[in-house]
Amino acid sequence: MATEIEQINWMHWIYRLIALIIDSIITGIIGGIIFTILGVVAWWGAVLLLPFIYGIILVIYSAILEVSWNGMTVGKKILGLQVQTTSGGKVTFDKAFLRNISKIYWLLLLLDWLIGIVTPGNKMQKYTDRMAGTVVVQRKQPFAGSNPPPPPPPPPT
Repeated sequence: MATEIEQINWMHWIYRLIALIIDSIITGIIGGIIFTILGVVAWWGAVLLLPFIYGIILVIYSAILEVSWNGMTVGKKILGLQVQTTSGGKVTFDKAFLRNISKIYWLLLLLDWLIGIVTPGNKMQKYTDRMAGTVVVQRKQPFAGSNPPPPPPPPPT
């Protein structure tokens, strides 16, 4: 008999992690620009404000793109992942915001993932996905283009 831990699709979580890293790089660049514009150059300002600014940007970025891009962020699109409601519908802003709120700080996100993995329920959901009634599904192969290349032309006769 398989245990709950054996039923976890580890590749699903690795793809989600890679998508998060891609999205974090994008929002990190945006956050760096905002941080520079604000002119906060003191070391204490960087230590206190930078993680908070990055977290807020990542939450807002994720929620807005998941609603406007049919359940995907740039990272999810590259990895072939899509967020949808548990009934298969489109994600609304309130659900997208709730499922992404743990991204405001890396420790909260880690706990969110761990609670989702070790507690009973759908192993494809982090805890805030369960609260929001959403799930991340694999729509296509990771790193696959949107359309396959056209077939080669027939040989001349």
